[in-house]
Formats: sequence, structure tokens, C-alpha cells
Amino acid sequence: MRIWYDACTGKHVRYGTAMAETLRKHGWQVMLTTRKHPDTLSVAKALKEDFLPIGQYDPRTLMTRLKGGTKRQLALCELFEKHEPDVAISHGSVDLCRVAFGLGKPVITTVDTPYADAVHRLTLPLSKYIVASKAIPENTLQRYNLDAHIISFNGVDEVAWIKDFKPATKHRYGKPLIVFRQLEEHAIYTKDKYDSLVLAKKLTKLGNVVFLSRYARKNVKGLIVPHGFVDSASLVAQADLFVGVGGTITREAALQGTPAIIINLFQQQYVNDFLIEKGFPIHRTDVKDLFKVAADCIGRRKNVSHLLDSLENPVDTIASIVDEIRTD
Repeated sequence: MRIWYDACTGKHVRYGTAMAETLRKHGWQVMLTTRKHPDTLSVAKALKEDFLPIGQYDPRTLMTRLKGGTKRQLALCELFEKHEPDVAISHGSVDLCRVAFGLGKPVITTVDTPYADAVHRLTLPLSKYIVASKAIPENTLQRYNLDAHIISFNGVDEVAWIKDFKPATKHRYGKPLIVFRQLEEHAIYTKDKYDSLVLAKKLTKLGNVVFLSRYARKNVKGLIVPHGFVDSASLVAQADLFVGVGGTITREAALQGTPAIIINLFQQQYVNDFLIEKGFPIHRTDVKDLFKVAADCIGRRKNVSHLLDSLENPVDTIASIVDEIRTD
């Protein structure tokens, strides 16, 4: 079995690395591809995993994205002219889904953002298997593909790399430490916006604020802005508070017991609500109440090891699907 995984972001690289480790133990060959992106190659290097970079992500306009994706799909076609994959897996890679579907290969797609409608329209209709947390209602996924096999697991994607995680880097940013993740303003699904820098600066009254920029990493007075790669999972493990809009780093923090605040911006936060109900330290608030909630939550870490042990690892679910495909 030759399995292809394509990573579009740093989070995907972490996920793909965790999958590759398990799938290789099953004796399967795994090929990992990615694209040039602010986080992908640096995360791959930190994880010591070999990802082949194909194409790049240029979010400036819809046209630059379209051209970049089209060029990348052609390059991937050329890559597989001699040796095609047997199975294709991604966390919503439009390029992988289009190429694998065109080659007649089964596609497995993992999902954790029900509100990413544009991506789902281009990936889920081409997917034979859709893997998602049981927190996400099946009907939100079925509307994209009535024929797909939707497999739910009792957990969240981040369990795949946080389960036995040990911080690899000791950060020396001082205490109390607050990590603030910039809003993904260029994402298609981001309709409402706020000024991340203004909010981050207000939080400096409570402690040292590390501002994780998604784009230009320039110095900002009063904030700590890392210019190189930062291992977010290690950083939030050592932080006293994390603030974001509800994405991957929120769950990386909460799964390690660090209080995490979600600024209410996106609807359908099923996965985060699932963890809140389980007892993980995630708190939701509006922009106007952020400072008050942050003051109440900072430093209030929680031992969540028993809660983490109760969650299923999605990689095991994916390995079972691949094994099923192999025996068909």
C-alpha cells in the first residue's frame, strides 16, 4: 500500500506526521507532500519528518490562490506519473482531492471546521471517507456528499499529537505568560474581524504577551513577536493563558491543561464545545469582555490527564479505514 498525505498548513504537518508514524508501523509506505507556507516547512523540520514541498500558498487575492492551486495540481500530477498512490489522505487539501479523484483513488478527508464551506465544497464531494469528531453533527457533513462514509471518533484531531507529547523547547519569555494567536484574516470563512494587535496589547497589563503572527513577523512595541519558528504545542504547555478564536492552538493548550480563551467570532464551534463539556479549560467570550475573562482565567491550570486518556486518537480510526481499503 502506497499512501499519500498532503499538508497545507503547519497543523496538517503535525497531523500527517502522527499518521505517518502509525501507518508505517502497519507496514505501509507513506509519501508526504506540502506547500510553501509560513509554517509548513519549519514545522516539518522541527518534527524531523521528510515532506516534499510542491508549490506555494499565496493568499493575496482569490486569483493568486486559484493560480497557485492550479499550478500545484499539475505538478502533483507529474509527480505521480510513474508511481500512483493507492490511498490519499488530507485535512481538506483541495489539490490532493482533485488529483486523487482524477486518478480514481479513494480519498480520506479529516474535518474539524464545519464553517469552512468553500473548502468543503471542493473536497468533501470527492471524498469516499470523511473522518470527524463525534462533536460535529453528521448532517453538517452529509449535505456535501450523501454517498460518503462518515466515520466519527470520540475525540478531537489534536489528540493525535498531544496524547504523549512532551514539550521539546523550554521557553524563556518570563511569567505570567500569555500567548495570543493572530486572527486568520485572509481565510475565506473569516467574515467578521477585530484588531488582534489592539487586543494583545491590552493583555500586557496581565503579563508578558507572545504574539503569534500569521503573516508579517515584525517587532511590535510591548509585545513579544517571535520571528522564527515557534513550537506552539510546547509554548502553550508552558503558558499561563492562551487567547485565540478557537482553532488548533486553543485545543493544544486545553488538552495540556492550560486555560484557553476563545473570542466569539465563528459559529459552529462544535469541537471546542465538546471539550468544554468534557471539562477541559476552554472559555468563550466576546471582545468587550476579553480582559475580564483573561484576568479570571490566567494561571488557573488544570490537571486534564484523565480527561485526555478518555479521548480516542483519530489516527487509529484512519489506520482502520486504510486497512479496510487494503482488504477490499
